[in-house]
Amino acid sequence: MQKRISVFVFMLLAFTGFAQVKHNGLNNNLGNLYRLSDAKTRSICPENFTGEKGKGGMATLKEGSAAHAARELGQGWKVNPFVVIKSKQEFTLAEIDGSGAIQHIWMTPTGNWRFSVIRIYWDDEKEPSVECPIGDFFGMGWCEYAQLNSLAVCVNPGSAFNCYWQMPFRKKCKITFENIDEKDMRLYYQIDYCETEVPEDAAYFHAQFRRTNPNPYKKDYVIVDGIKGKGHYVGTYMAWQVNNNGWWGEGEIKFFMDGDKKFPTICGTGTEDYFCGSYNFDRGGQYKEFSTAYAGLHQVIRPDGTYKANQRFGMYRWHITDPIRFEKDLKVTIQDLGWRSGGRYLPQKSDIASVAFWYQAEPHKPFPKLPSKDELEVR
Repeated sequence: MQKRISVFVFMLLAFTGFAQVKHNGLNNNLGNLYRLSDAKTRSICPENFTGEKGKGGMATLKEGSAAHAARELGQGWKVNPFVVIKSKQEFTLAEIDGSGAIQHIWMTPTGNWRFSVIRIYWDDEKEPSVECPIGDFFGMGWCEYAQLNSLAVCVNPGSAFNCYWQMPFRKKCKITFENIDEKDMRLYYQIDYCETEVPEDAAYFHAQFRRTNPNPYKKDYVIVDGIKGKGHYVGTYMAWQVNNNGWWGEGEIKFFMDGDKKFPTICGTGTEDYFCGSYNFDRGGQYKEFSTAYAGLHQVIRPDGTYKANQRFGMYRWHITDPIRFEKDLKVTIQDLGWRSGGRYLPQKSDIASVAFWYQAEPHKPFPKLPSKDELEVR
């Protein structure tokens, strides 16, 4: 009995970080937060574009975006808290040399969230490992605020986007932000990271956006395809507009991995089941929003009787404690399926957008071309 208890305690300590031989500042949680490390904390924002030690808040009134508000106070008094990204401009938010990890991203962008695109490149990549409209990356694909409270992503009042995915890199990290809108936009942001050694088995973070509007009749919606290499899938966000009446979420999600062809290794039992709900997300004849650490239906946009004619839903599912591991390849699909008369399934033609999140060893296969501005637009 004592031996069994000892084994259980060791496994628990290993999971929470107590059993690490060397603490490098990554994967902090309540289990290892007390441990000292040699990692160095740095932060990039408009008040310190490089994240250098002792270089924050140095902008002069001549340089500052908020120079008028700070005109009576001068340097050191919130002179440059935001950047203006002009129409059709791509702005470099961060460029970090050396090894380390992004640990937190906060931002609050103005303008149309579908018309702002974040890209992240690891170790001098030519193709981004993250490419996504900023709203969808933070679970706000319909360009409307909804509170989201999870371990990986939080969206707080008034439109504060927070990301806690750990993103290690070995040589370099570059993060860009493109404004594809016809209007200039303003961005407040902060990127918190650590300079530290990265373990040999650390994989790179990836996020890919897709949209199909409408989804073709009797065709599965593809969340992601063409992932090659070894890694694990860690999350799905979906923005789903239903173009018919009735319950819409009968579709099964399928994970084709490591050579699967016609049939997948993992096949879910329904859309609401995959997002950790049940029975149509329905209580008392109404969809019930919820937001938890790992899954949620955090957004339900209902018709208003005038211009908002369709129901829209925002859902997330983070595989933080149950990552889906693959050795060679991965494809993820979901069926666009509701109910029709006579108790029969209805293949639908919904407007669906998604973001797939995963870690893998580089190099990764280049992403499909991002949809055009008109194809991205929410209408």
